[in-house]
Amino acid sequence: MDLSVKLKAIRRVEGLTQLEFCTLMDISINSYKKYETNVFEMGYGVLCKVLSHPRFTKYTLWLMTGHTAVECGQVSAV
Repeated sequence: MDLSVKLKAIRRVEGLTQLEFCTLMDISINSYKKYETNVFEMGYGVLCKVLSHPRFTKYTLWLMTGHTAVECGQVSAV
């Protein structure tokens, strides 16, 4: 599963629209739409914003490796 699919899954599980997610992350909606459709690759800075946000840190391991560690609070969005 690629990053674009995982980002969309996280957003949907969290019950956020693209605009709500972008507002929460302080990123451009136009750029985010390109990340979700795999037109652009998400840069390190934006990825770090997502991974370090308290609401989304539980997805860090899964987002980066595809693995989970439920016992450590690391879950997937699918």
